[in-house]
Amino acid sequence: MNQQGVRWTSEQVLALAPDDASRKAGNRLGMAGPWSEAGTSGTGAVWGLCKGSGSRPYQTVVDTTGPAYKCSCPSRKFPCKHALGLLLLWAGDEKAVQAGSAPDWAEEWLEERRKRAVEKEGSDGDAGAPARSADPEAAKRRAERRAGRITAGATELEQRLGDLLRGGLAAAEQSGYGLWEETAARMVDAQAPGLAARVRELGAIPGSGAGWPVRLLEECALIHLLDSAWLGIERLPHPLAAAVRTRVGLTSPAEGPPVRDAWMVLAQYDTSDGKITTRRTWMHGRSSGRTAVILSFGAAGRSPQLALPVGLTIDAELTPHAGAGQLRADMGDQFGTPVPIASPPPGGPVATALDSYGRALRDDPWLDAWPVTLTAVIPVPAGDGWQLADADGESALPLTPGTLGRPGLWKLVALSGGGPVTVFGECGHEGFTPLAAWSDDAAETVPLV
Repeated sequence: MNQQGVRWTSEQVLALAPDDASRKAGNRLGMAGPWSEAGTSGTGAVWGLCKGSGSRPYQTVVDTTGPAYKCSCPSRKFPCKHALGLLLLWAGDEKAVQAGSAPDWAEEWLEERRKRAVEKEGSDGDAGAPARSADPEAAKRRAERRAGRITAGATELEQRLGDLLRGGLAAAEQSGYGLWEETAARMVDAQAPGLAARVRELGAIPGSGAGWPVRLLEECALIHLLDSAWLGIERLPHPLAAAVRTRVGLTSPAEGPPVRDAWMVLAQYDTSDGKITTRRTWMHGRSSGRTAVILSFGAAGRSPQLALPVGLTIDAELTPHAGAGQLRADMGDQFGTPVPIASPPPGGPVATALDSYGRALRDDPWLDAWPVTLTAVIPVPAGDGWQLADADGESALPLTPGTLGRPGLWKLVALSGGGPVTVFGECGHEGFTPLAAWSDDAAETVPLV
């Protein structure tokens, strides 16, 4: 494939926007009017001058192999509206952004990126040398103190759960959210943020609608199971023990050899707890067959900086984290220019997806959802909701309640037109959340989030 001719779609560009305001502002700049000296190279660089309110135009350059951005505007957002506008122009108007040589101001930044990449590759060559680290005994003592605090927190949480069950689940609705917020704060003090998050979710269940006592009992059982696993962690197999550490809030390291592959960027979406924004990027390795999720974080209302173009394939190295059923990985070096996904990842019918989710639960009982690809399924209405049914009518998966009010559902229905499609998403106890889809007669990835 001629990589120089590969241009992203407008949807892939807008998926990189840090927020809705940037998306709208970038759209307004995605036309030739404000731009001059725009160009692109066969190595993935795009540049241009954008007329602003001042006398001097903003110098904007993008390295699409990162992607990475540089703009002379004062914005602290990445990418800024000028970078988004330039990429939209590049994606939609080949005459306005033609192939050529980068100007000096753009080439200087691109050359610095190339130098840093070479230096990093050289430093990675010394990875076999013994690492100089801080006092290992001091680190061990810190880890032991934290483990002791988590154990105390887990013991206290067990007592709170026991009190709840002895008093009856009906009393949980009367005690209000304050009790659970206080308990969550105690878990934070115990340096167990994973337990704190689960306690906060527990506090939101009472009075949340029909059947809330059942949901409350289920969540109490999962928390009890996690507490018990932590309190007896020395008796667990190593992979399961690693999963328990992750669930209580101890981060697992990225370890083992990096996996280089043609990684397909399948989906990317943000969630927020009010303090931290978490960005999840789902990827699938064409040769390895591995599915991985990259997590990046932004604090104080700022979006995470890592943003990858959905629907493209990136030649890159990913380093997996430890833990049973652990899919998390860290992005490493990237090579070459991203190209469009040639075909969706392999998948199967609904029964295969449920089997995959069941096996994942065996390794991590606290798992909320598992990535699967459904092939030859048709979106059909079912009562007050929707479901994805096998084309042969054998089985069906309901869509999660949160999916029903999103535009992605109607994009999926329109793409299907009553016929079978391939859908990638997350399969969990509430149903299936579609994240990307492909029609049978086109390889183009359609983002659903």
